[in-house]
Amino acid sequence: MSTAVQSLTTAARNAWAISPLGPGIEQYDGLPATVLSDAPHRRLTRYDRSTPATAPRPVLLVPPLAVAARCFDLRPGQSLAAHLLESGRATYLVDYGAITFADRAMGFETWIDDILPTAIHAVLADHAEAGELADGVDLVGWSLGGTMSLLTAAAHPDLPIASLTAFGTPIDYTKIPAVQPLIAADRLLGSRAMTVPTAALGGVPKHLVRASYRAMAPKRELTKAVHLAKNILDVETLARTSAIDDFIAEMPGYPGRAYHQIHTRLMARNELASGTVRLGRGREVHLADVRARVLFVGSESDNIADGPAVRAGADVVPGARYAAADGLSHLGLVAGPRAAELSWPAMDAFLG
Repeated sequence: MSTAVQSLTTAARNAWAISPLGPGIEQYDGLPATVLSDAPHRRLTRYDRSTPATAPRPVLLVPPLAVAARCFDLRPGQSLAAHLLESGRATYLVDYGAITFADRAMGFETWIDDILPTAIHAVLADHAEAGELADGVDLVGWSLGGTMSLLTAAAHPDLPIASLTAFGTPIDYTKIPAVQPLIAADRLLGSRAMTVPTAALGGVPKHLVRASYRAMAPKRELTKAVHLAKNILDVETLARTSAIDDFIAEMPGYPGRAYHQIHTRLMARNELASGTVRLGRGREVHLADVRARVLFVGSESDNIADGPAVRAGADVVPGARYAAADGLSHLGLVAGPRAAELSWPAMDAFLG
């Protein structure tokens, strides 16, 4: 068979695989893991290890709201969870699962007072059962996962949180160009008018979340067909693109109360940058109360939470540091093909 014929055959096979009717270019079921508990919105799993952990503390991966937990284990070579395991760390994941209209009352408090503290204590207990005693848990959060981790550490300073690594977690929302139209509209119309639709829907439906995520990277969406055509013989490139598409397709929605708090407290009033987030019924959470060591990792090319918005965390959280991983996208910070050389090493050095 000639080279030209082989290329045409490969191109046809790959085109069929990535088509809506095809089987996919790469089959990846994720790392082997053991489910420790499976209560609603707080499924806790431990990634399986073939050898004992050598690091002194376990790691708990904290995903954002409205994002599939597979962000930490996207595919081979793009798995932060696998990297942590290979680094000798006992690694755990908390997964919030699907969000529906019935969950509309879930707000920040649900995570900072219940879901994350419960997961932290469960991780330490499981780690101890394995014969490993640790003085705390290292939290690793991405985007709003870092936000929820920060608020948890601030609201409960006595929790056994040894450190927090926050990838792409914005603190100063005035520095994010993409959200400025929402902030301007809020000033013009008021927060109540801006959140009426989401209140009626019980939050932000999953389909709108997925469309919004795609809209944040218009160049990728507009050029994807050309990109796939140009790389139809490159299985690795096709697998990367398909993995991102599958990841977006699995995004759940935002619960109503949590989205209302994100819009009013984080975006419109920029309360994280002030150091004080005001929750309902007169409750305030002060970032100055965070006792854990904190590292922010950001990228100037992140369209969702650009570098300056993330870097502001070092000015607000006591003793926090910032590490630049410029050149990476928002998802790329934790799951990009260049994360192993640009962002993960900053976490490794911090945890080490």
